[in-house]
Amino acid sequence: MEEYIVSARKYRPTSFDTVVGQAALTTTLKNAVKSGKLAHAYLFCGPRGVGKTTCARIFAKAINCMNPTADGEACGNCESCIAFGEQRSFNIFELDAASNNSVEHIKTLMEQTRIPPQVGKYKVFIIDEVHMLSTAAFNAFLKTLEEPPAHVIFILATTEKHKILPTILSRCQIYDFERMTVRNTIEHLKSVATKEGIQFEEEALAVIAEKADGGMRDALSIFDQTASFCQGNITYQKVIEDLNVLDADHYFKIIDLSIENKVSDIMVLLNNIINKGFDGGLLIGGLAKHVRNVLMAKDESTLPLLEVSDSQRVLYKQQAAKCEARFLYQALRIMNQCDINYRQSSNKRLLVELTLIEVAQITQPEDTPSAGRRPRRLKSLFKNLIQQTQPQQRTPQVVPAGQVQRAESQQQIATAQQASEPAKTVPTATYSSATRPVLKTSIGKIGNSWNNLREQSNTRKKMQIIPGTLGTDDPNAAVKEEYLEFTQHDLEFEWLSMCNRMPQQLTALAARMKNMKPVITTFPEVEVDVDNKIMLEQIENIKGNILKTLKHYLHNNAITFTPKLVEHHEQVKILSRREQFEEITKQYPAVQMLKEILDLDLA
Repeated sequence: MEEYIVSARKYRPTSFDTVVGQAALTTTLKNAVKSGKLAHAYLFCGPRGVGKTTCARIFAKAINCMNPTADGEACGNCESCIAFGEQRSFNIFELDAASNNSVEHIKTLMEQTRIPPQVGKYKVFIIDEVHMLSTAAFNAFLKTLEEPPAHVIFILATTEKHKILPTILSRCQIYDFERMTVRNTIEHLKSVATKEGIQFEEEALAVIAEKADGGMRDALSIFDQTASFCQGNITYQKVIEDLNVLDADHYFKIIDLSIENKVSDIMVLLNNIINKGFDGGLLIGGLAKHVRNVLMAKDESTLPLLEVSDSQRVLYKQQAAKCEARFLYQALRIMNQCDINYRQSSNKRLLVELTLIEVAQITQPEDTPSAGRRPRRLKSLFKNLIQQTQPQQRTPQVVPAGQVQRAESQQQIATAQQASEPAKTVPTATYSSATRPVLKTSIGKIGNSWNNLREQSNTRKKMQIIPGTLGTDDPNAAVKEEYLEFTQHDLEFEWLSMCNRMPQQLTALAARMKNMKPVITTFPEVEVDVDNKIMLEQIENIKGNILKTLKHYLHNNAITFTPKLVEHHEQVKILSRREQFEEITKQYPAVQMLKEILDLDLA
């Protein structure tokens, strides 16, 4: 029976032309071999399974080839190439730094560099996973790496470039290997499957390429696994079953149901997905990637950014035609927020469900009933209830122009009748028991919260509108002046609100004004006590703005505002504890007697 070799080893590239996905890098290396301009140290870095060690071997073989081709490739027929192919070359050494990372191993390596090659031009030392060397080993390696013998070339390979000392990096030519694209991986897997005589579906190879995450070695290992499971016929359904990958059809279904606002169907589909053992976080991540692909498919210029098979590209274009860009943008933002909060969430399934509900209601009209509702639309559920429980305020009636004279004559008669009695300068509201607003108090409104204070300020009793002649957009219309009764509590609330709204340049003044207490002396006259003259001058400068603010928010145009300087009386001396005790004993001699009897003393 023929010995089985895994595809990653069997189809490992043996020349620069067969390396997949690293065209720019291999071209540079071939030109260096062709021109003979070789550096003494190279550093190949990049993710796993992209061809670092493979390119290092091909490069070492080409360097020692006795008859290189015009393109810089090894001939494969000379003694050096044959010895390398049979793994008996004495000019090419491979060292695993993961297990040979001590200073002693590096010193042994340095001794081998002194011996010139017996066949070929150079001794090439390939050190894999070089970042595993200890700091002492790196330091012992520095001098030889900077000035090696003329016949020595070092090729270092690593997956973690950031762990290598800067002094090592500065002595090497650095080559950064790229991750394998899905398209390159699919094409390479097609060629391997053809050589092996295995039937395949392109969608199945696309799933393998996405699962490999940019690594060709991983892709070939997964290919061998699925080939064994499928028995020579790699199909899409068998691949997702073998690899336990969520079918892309689920993502298409979720987006289609979201556009139609079918929250219940989405919840049923989510339950089926979770019951199959798929994690909710992976579902959100895959759905976000799917929405991103749909967004890219909306424009022909971004369509090449989709790393999918040709048949799936058609499906993305069809779904992109049905989705609005606004829906896709908001869905991506919602799912990104879910991905951020997923690890910290104690109820992960609920978080995923809420996320899918929000996505499903992006395109839903504001007042359309549904099985679920997004948080920003929950307010409409209580709209009718709020309107029913709000106090019904009497709509002010504007006095018609024909009745103005009769109203004025009646007012003059009333004024004459009240001439002998003390009268207020501001008219008060007159309500009957039938027209007076009825305020309903619930348990939730007991207390002086900010919401309750605002409700109290909005439910004050309105006065009659007095016709005037100024302040309206229509010059022929009468001016509506309103006078609103307000209490000391209302005044203090609006004063504090005004201080909180003051601009940034008046922050210091606003902080001091918060400690002041405005007082209603004779309604609607307002006074406030000021501690010093400097504060009085500052308040006088903005007195007009304060007065306008109070008139506007208290709805009373008759308000007057007067800041008043406080008169400072003689300061009272603060007594010490002994002086306080002496004062007490003068008033109560029995305390002194008790002190003497018990032989007490002040602490």
